[in-house]
Amino acid sequence: MIPRPHPGDYADFFAGYVARVPDGDVLAGLADQGRRMAADVRAVGEARGDYSYADHKWSIKRLLLHVADGERMFAYRAMCVARGDAQELPSFDENAYAAEDGSATRTLASIVEEYASVRAATLTLFRGLDAAAWRRRGRASGNPVTVAALPWIMLGHDLHHHAVLTERYGVTPG
Repeated sequence: MIPRPHPGDYADFFAGYVARVPDGDVLAGLADQGRRMAADVRAVGEARGDYSYADHKWSIKRLLLHVADGERMFAYRAMCVARGDAQELPSFDENAYAAEDGSATRTLASIVEEYASVRAATLTLFRGLDAAAWRRRGRASGNPVTVAALPWIMLGHDLHHHAVLTERYGVTPG
């Protein structure tokens, strides 16, 4: 089991995400939340994929693709640090990525499939790490990060956006 990270294991910005995650097996949480998110967004239907709750807010498709893009970045950081890469890892501008994501021309189903594939790859990466890899520390976006903090951040990020989909987009949790 991967213990809950402590402040200093991740940037202060991520504290709210980590706090959202219930105690327990974070990898099982990632698997469960991945199934829940995919099912709930799939149930929205294609016709609502481009819906946004206000002007200048992301569509449902863009929001889900953002979650997948964020997870890719966090997983990349985890892989680099786990493999002993000592270089500073870059940040990413989520709005710049979203502006170029192509979500407007894609189907909701294709984005749900991509999200599910990213989650599966993340879990495969994490399940292959040994105890030493989980303890490694690196730097990303000018802040410390441990490999063990990254699944907690990912799950909290996903939970945050799932709550936004429920509260602001009217997506009904399954």
